[in-house]
Amino acid sequence: MTGQVRAQVLVVGGGPVGLLTAAELAGQGVRTVVLEAAGAVSEQPKATTLHARVVQSLVRRGYLEPPAADGAVSRSFHFAGIPGLSVAAPAEEPAPILKRPQADLERLFEARARASGARIMRGYRAVEVRTGPDGAQVTAEGPHGPVRIGADYLVGADGAHSLVRERTGIGSSTAPATVAALAGEVTLADPAALAPGWHRTPRGWIVCTALPGGRTYLRVLDCTGAAPDRRPPAPEELRRQTARIAGRDVPMTDIRWPSRFSDFSRLADTFRSGRVLLAGDSAHVHFPIGGQGLGTGLLDAVNLGWKLALTVRGLAGPRLLDSYDPERRPAARRVIDNTRAQLVLMNPDPFLDPLRGLLGDLVEAAGPAGGYLGGLISAQDTVLPARTDGASAWEGRFLPNTRLATTDGETDVVRLLGPGRPVLLLAGERGGRYLAEAGPWAGLLSVVRTARADALPEPALLLRPDGYLAWAAGGGGLGQALEAHFGGRPQASAARRGGVRAGARGAGPGGPLPPPHGYRRSARGRDGRQLGEHPRTPVGGDVQGGQDGGQHHAGQQVPQQAGDPLGQVLVVGQHLGHLLDSGEGAHRHRGGLLGHDVRQQLALGLGPFEHVPDRRLPAAERRGAVEPGGLHVQ
Repeated sequence: MTGQVRAQVLVVGGGPVGLLTAAELAGQGVRTVVLEAAGAVSEQPKATTLHARVVQSLVRRGYLEPPAADGAVSRSFHFAGIPGLSVAAPAEEPAPILKRPQADLERLFEARARASGARIMRGYRAVEVRTGPDGAQVTAEGPHGPVRIGADYLVGADGAHSLVRERTGIGSSTAPATVAALAGEVTLADPAALAPGWHRTPRGWIVCTALPGGRTYLRVLDCTGAAPDRRPPAPEELRRQTARIAGRDVPMTDIRWPSRFSDFSRLADTFRSGRVLLAGDSAHVHFPIGGQGLGTGLLDAVNLGWKLALTVRGLAGPRLLDSYDPERRPAARRVIDNTRAQLVLMNPDPFLDPLRGLLGDLVEAAGPAGGYLGGLISAQDTVLPARTDGASAWEGRFLPNTRLATTDGETDVVRLLGPGRPVLLLAGERGGRYLAEAGPWAGLLSVVRTARADALPEPALLLRPDGYLAWAAGGGGLGQALEAHFGGRPQASAARRGGVRAGARGAGPGGPLPPPHGYRRSARGRDGRQLGEHPRTPVGGDVQGGQDGGQHHAGQQVPQQAGDPLGQVLVVGQHLGHLLDSGEGAHRHRGGLLGHDVRQQLALGLGPFEHVPDRRLPAAERRGAVEPGGLHVQ
């Protein structure tokens, strides 16, 4: 007999992305069920790196501790094994890099989801998916027999081979593998034989990470071509391939968790189809360099969670979910481009050495704030597409953590976003004028008032639960912004359940905020373009599948062949274009991201190479990520 389960939202896939999505939903009172085939969290080494915007987002949602120290922090990174890149986080924010094993994150998210009432069904594998205009029905096989789960909404977080994506007919663009890579946990007979870091040889790369107990996590990259199949490697294959790339024998014992991966990439044609939404690897797959896959998926979950929760609870119209795809798909597309550019630069062919040298000089010239690449890999350059007419310069930007003194004591942006509600920040008497206009959204908003008008960049700000600014005074009516961002006026019955909740009065640090660097709506640059338009095809441009299985960007075919280094240089060209275009800003605004004043952090929050994208393009959200680490380049 088939069991029956009913949920408001069913999440297929209990990895970090699915569990975080479930925690976000359940925390807002949504009846949530998670299906996960694995009986327990896997201890196999996986991703460990969280970059700045991911850390900042998880802190705001209460999964990580807020920063304890004041002052901006920078960390050393690399791009494609090229050392010297610095990435900075603004004052009052966490350090821009956090090392946390994926297994620990999964346990954290699962505990939070369960505590909030989510049902985690481990040991159940989805085998059939049916969808319709009113929801979805999924059949799963488990230890107690088959079960059928009905839900109003379905989230596919079931990995690269997503059943949800396949059965719901969501297409995708793919690019074939061109390299072969192996990974595994080993004990080196001589730890000095491969020091922790990145080792480049004429045959490929070896990346070593020290683990507790004298163990080493080994990754070996062969740039000569793709593996003939995807079968799991035997331990001996990892030993043999390490010796081949190193050019000498590297004795090792106790080889565990051997795995195979490549640069195969996939991007779903849409992240939403009716009541089905994709997140994480089910929506995007790319070469796993620098932990950006984990971070991109977690940012999917943070973006989707509050939107889906408000929709299910009737506190926003169904159009709110329409913003998920145009905000997150370009972000994933940009990571695919970013990782492919890095992989081209990692090709050991001497033909590419001048290009690596040039990029190394540009990285070094960026200085402590990191420039364009610093914002790219940390995702702090993200600017979301505008959703209102006559949008303010601040709309779509991430609000740095800001201290606000109130009659109840000091608070800040991190604490205000903890409950997961949109926040209306009103400063001084001018800000208070917007209170009545927010009335129809009484069940949606939390209102916080400060006494001084200079506590915020504008006298009134509308802050999304994920930390991005949905509106600022001077950018049109607040009511229009609320309707545009939250999908129309909330249902009356739901609105009556809440009430516009006003916080205490207070004050923040003084001084007016300048407009964002580079942003002038009516100004024209010396080449005639309106400032804010990029002269080149956006890095996150549309990706379409070609007949040859490759990807085509803005009408240009990007070569896939590993043996065509001249053609592969084109993949890097757009990133170099951003670097060169932004050089003047680096000199004018050096150190802007390191300032302690929140007004400077918001205005220059993308670093000295910041570029405000053309807000008419969905690709306005573009990001990427890379991993830090000591480098031993041979």
